[in-house]
Amino acid sequence: MSDVPLAVVLTALPVEYMSVREHAAVDETRVHRHGTRVECARLLGTSWRVGLVEAGVGSRTTAVLTERLIEWLAPQMVIFVGVAGGLKDDIDVGDVVFGNKVYGIHGGKSTPEGFLVRPQAWHLSHPLDQAVRAVVRERPGSHLGAIASGDVVLADERSAVAAHLRAHYNDALALEMEGVGLAEAAHLAGGLDAVVVRGISDKANAGKTAADASGSQKTASGRAAAAMVALLALLEPPAPRGEASRPPGEEAPDALSPLVTDTLDWTLPKPEHDLLRAMAALAHRNGDGRLTAAAVASLASGTVPRLTRGEAEGILRSLIGRRYVRRSPGGRLEVTQEGLQALVRRRGNE
Repeated sequence: MSDVPLAVVLTALPVEYMSVREHAAVDETRVHRHGTRVECARLLGTSWRVGLVEAGVGSRTTAVLTERLIEWLAPQMVIFVGVAGGLKDDIDVGDVVFGNKVYGIHGGKSTPEGFLVRPQAWHLSHPLDQAVRAVVRERPGSHLGAIASGDVVLADERSAVAAHLRAHYNDALALEMEGVGLAEAAHLAGGLDAVVVRGISDKANAGKTAADASGSQKTASGRAAAAMVALLALLEPPAPRGEASRPPGEEAPDALSPLVTDTLDWTLPKPEHDLLRAMAALAHRNGDGRLTAAAVASLASGTVPRLTRGEAEGILRSLIGRRYVRRSPGGRLEVTQEGLQALVRRRGNE
């Protein structure tokens, strides 16, 4: 099992994806059962692995895919890397902005007195904030500040959207579209570390089209990708989430495949039912309902001897595919409510 930390890196545009990929040594492509494609890679110059995803444009798609990727891959961090429009005169095209908070700009109430803003903001964790500050100090043209996020492209500094930003989010350094989806999904996953890294490709004004045509998106996304690599190179590999109190000597949970070890030799007459039942019983005794992959492997080897590793992988993947077992944040495996209900049905049939 691997102790290498994993960061899932999402992008919206092909130019952003390829900018990140230039820093990665891809060694595996994985496809989720719903079709989401992830290139898994070593991130050069760091101790991290990354899962690269081109999510497409927009906050809703980003939120859904981020949630899916967290549940599937159990990363230690999620990152959005791409381009944005600059909102301040002292933020130049080609600069990089790390978001220390991400504003959702569309919340509010329309009244006869006008639009009453109901701001939402997602903040960096303190350790991540400190690491970003260290990177910004060492990289000219890098900034730490608020990022405004909403499903809008701003190409007119005199528009109602621009006036809305100046009136209510005047500390925002940049405007982009996907950060709010990433931040909300990470927040709902128990406060998983998340950061938005944006290269400034235009000034969010009438010159946007000309800036894009000049190649500014490639330059900006390249600098954002390099800044993201500098951040991960600085960060100490984190302990798996939820494992700070793990007793010394206990094996860390498996954050990536394989689900079981290479040394198992199992047989199983009723494989899915027997393994699921054994997992549920052990999870109940543990209290929190969650098991490391190592615990599952040990349990299964005692419950169903003489099964090959490939067959064991197939059983666990089948249980996950049926939503009887899932990966929780931190890489643990847990029996779901659907799994428990399936056991009840099976007991009734017997």
